[in-house]
Amino acid sequence: MNANNYLLEYMRIHLISLEQDQTDVYEQMDKLDENSKDYRELDFEFNWLGGQIIATRHFIQIGEEYEANNNGVA
Repeated sequence: MNANNYLLEYMRIHLISLEQDQTDVYEQMDKLDENSKDYRELDFEFNWLGGQIIATRHFIQIGEEYEANNNGVA
């Protein structure tokens, strides 16, 4: 496995972890009053995780495009 494949596989696993974390935060938020401090803190974390998810998906896309354009040769 070359370095690019390794990094892509790591990012795919990391993406799953981020998505699971975001789901967990959403489930916690769903049990709280939207006006509470705890809800606002979780809302921040939910959005922060969303940003990480977007960035990770972008990096995966760039890596996959690189592989496709270079036939997987690093």
